[in-house]
Amino acid sequence: MPANDLPAPIHSVPDPAPITTVTKTTTSSERTFNPISAWHVLIGMLLILVASIAANPPLGVLAALVFSIGLPGLYIVGPNMSRVLVLFGRYKGTVRKQGFFWTNPFTLKHKLSLKAHNIASETIKVNDSRGNPIEIGAVVVWQVNDTAQALFDVEDYASYVDIQAETSVRAIASSHPYDEGDSEGVVSLLGDSSQVAEELQVLLADQLKRAGIEVLEARISHLAYAPEIAQAMLQRQQAEAIIAARTKIVEGAVSMVEHALRDLSERGVVKLDDDRRAAMVSSLLVVLCGQENAQPIINAG
Repeated sequence: MPANDLPAPIHSVPDPAPITTVTKTTTSSERTFNPISAWHVLIGMLLILVASIAANPPLGVLAALVFSIGLPGLYIVGPNMSRVLVLFGRYKGTVRKQGFFWTNPFTLKHKLSLKAHNIASETIKVNDSRGNPIEIGAVVVWQVNDTAQALFDVEDYASYVDIQAETSVRAIASSHPYDEGDSEGVVSLLGDSSQVAEELQVLLADQLKRAGIEVLEARISHLAYAPEIAQAMLQRQQAEAIIAARTKIVEGAVSMVEHALRDLSERGVVKLDDDRRAAMVSSLLVVLCGQENAQPIINAG
């Protein structure tokens, strides 16, 4: 067979890559529902029931059935409470106005509290920005701001708040040192508690926005070194305090010696050569910086 008549080679075609579809969840939004007063509906149903029974007993039985079906539509909204209404899987609105109301008896009426909630996170162990293990806990005050988001956009908004509070506390603790230490101008958990609390509140508010939760306050309630390094860190703090105190004492002593030598020279009380000046400076510094009371030595000559 001639070379030009050879069949063309068959190349295998790879299977096309699977198409991945990304489902974008929509954010719910609360809308106000204007309820019907239950008193008018209840009085009307009672009048119809009584009139039906009086006029025609069989008709009264039917009226009693309708009355019993309409009773589940009655509901009460108390102070700082709300009812989220869902009819056949569709969100109808939220009732925030307190009172006695009636709606379609087949409507699901979810009760949500609008009161401020106070949670204290468990004390957790986490490493600060320097890698030191510390124990930290926080108190968070929050309330539901958007009832539709709280009910429909997260599985359990109360549990959601607990978990996000713990993760936010961990994030804040790991981004700051426990104290300033040898560094200056550093935002520390111990020394800048108000600024750290503001950062925690901002971070937590961003995390809880999806659930329609408003963060009213967030603050650190517990802060300590982990037990395994607490003793060592206490010794370091004591050493730093001693060094700072000694530095202050030396600075003051040098200033006092300088002032004493200047006064002696200006008043002409005594003339000192370099050797005696050095000896006096040494003696004054020993007296001013020493831990014990100085014992005077009188040179009789």
